[in-house]
Amino acid sequence: MTTPARMRPLHPAAHVVADLLSTFGLVARGAPLAADAVLTGVSLASGDVVAGDVFVAVTGFQVHGAAYAAQAVDAGAVAVLTDEAGAARLEESGLARRIPVLIAEDPRAIAGPVAAWAHDAPGERLITVGVTGTNGKTTTAYFLDAALRAVHPTTAVLGTVELRIGEDAVESPRTTVEAPALQAILALAVERGATALAMEVSSHALALGRVGGLTFDVVGFTNLQRDHLDFHGDMDGYFRDKSRLFAVGQARRGVVVVDDEWGRRLVAESPIPVESVATHVGEPEGEDADWAVIAADIGLDGVGSTFTLRGPDGAEHQAASPLPGRVNVSNAALAIVLAHAAGVDLDVAIAAVAVAHEIPGRMERVIERGDGFPLAIVDYAHTPDALVLALDAVRPITPGRLVLVFGSDGDRDQGKRPIMGEIAARLADVIVVTDENPRSEEPAAIRSAILDGVRLQRPDLVDVHEATSRAQAIRDALDLASEQDTVIITGKGHEPTQEIAGVFHRYNDRDVLIAARTSRREQRA
Repeated sequence: MTTPARMRPLHPAAHVVADLLSTFGLVARGAPLAADAVLTGVSLASGDVVAGDVFVAVTGFQVHGAAYAAQAVDAGAVAVLTDEAGAARLEESGLARRIPVLIAEDPRAIAGPVAAWAHDAPGERLITVGVTGTNGKTTTAYFLDAALRAVHPTTAVLGTVELRIGEDAVESPRTTVEAPALQAILALAVERGATALAMEVSSHALALGRVGGLTFDVVGFTNLQRDHLDFHGDMDGYFRDKSRLFAVGQARRGVVVVDDEWGRRLVAESPIPVESVATHVGEPEGEDADWAVIAADIGLDGVGSTFTLRGPDGAEHQAASPLPGRVNVSNAALAIVLAHAAGVDLDVAIAAVAVAHEIPGRMERVIERGDGFPLAIVDYAHTPDALVLALDAVRPITPGRLVLVFGSDGDRDQGKRPIMGEIAARLADVIVVTDENPRSEEPAAIRSAILDGVRLQRPDLVDVHEATSRAQAIRDALDLASEQDTVIITGKGHEPTQEIAGVFHRYNDRDVLIAARTSRREQRA
């Protein structure tokens, strides 16, 4: 199976290393640079280096990348690009005598531009659309890809779930890959005939320069809600990093949902041209927005919703979201406007989005109601606002009780844990508190913080359960539920692993649900 590290063009561009120095104003030390030395790729990860790469050694959160340069050199790196600290480490180890060392003040900042240069700017040969925001990035990107595929025979989708070019896909290691890997994937996409790209862009990626070297044709903003404050510090810091996507040189034009204060602020402050989209019917933002959802029928069958989208010219367009809930009306409206801004005819975009229903782990109906089983849904909701929207979306399609399985991540924003617990206790009927990705934290401590919030609504913890195994939590939820109930499992969505004490275990909520259903059927037989 192809891995993200090996998603490289089969016929890479080749450039003389000496031209890299002059193009980016680098200082050379270490071993003499051969006049005919050629580079064919760039890598930030020593384990991904192949012969002909320039290895970029940057300061990490714990260790400087120069500590891994020997592995890169042994794999065939033709030079190491680093900072003064990295160069000093290479000189001390003696490795600088074996390989040219190229010095930049901030190698991370130029890793993307260097990789784009090495691959002959593949992003300029694609229609590129990036989507950022706290919630809705994945769904919007898939809706968008459906619209792009209506006019582009081959497209690419890069995001939280997968890295896909045409029909070839691999699991994604993170929402937005590192800049050198991104440029290699773009080059591969161009090589395979892709002409358009839909891509999720995380706040971490923007803060760490992972989209450096790429100027998007169009970028979109969904919303900003509490998340990642362990990294960004506060909501203002979070907003500043998100807004980097709308910088001159990073994108040519933007589309912003203005349902929250952060979207409205982004429109007011954006240095690039933007169109605004209001998606909450009857709210004042709709009066001045360029695009607005002016009517919506939020489907109660759990399948989807229809809505009316008013354009800048006042024309009204009938559209649909194939997924349930008001939030997916917002995602669909944004995707339609983004696709239109990227050159797709508006009617074509509307028709394509209306049938784009297969989005892994996003309101994914895994077990249908019937034969003694409840409706069982997997959703990625992992922030307070997203949890509210998910529970509100499934309540109207639940004749009986709403059974929720959820937790909260370790080594992440601890403040949201009791908030999530309070929301769950208020909006769900039965709760099973369990683990998401505890990472290095003690799982019981995370669950305890969630339960502190639950007690604010239910001091006696009625219909509240705790499970130390996520798989057991799902089995418990099915045992607790009747056919008229709905089980919703939130927090991990599509994720194929669970991280516990630094170890990644293969795990998927959907797979566990299906196995639990099979087991119950066998017990009946």
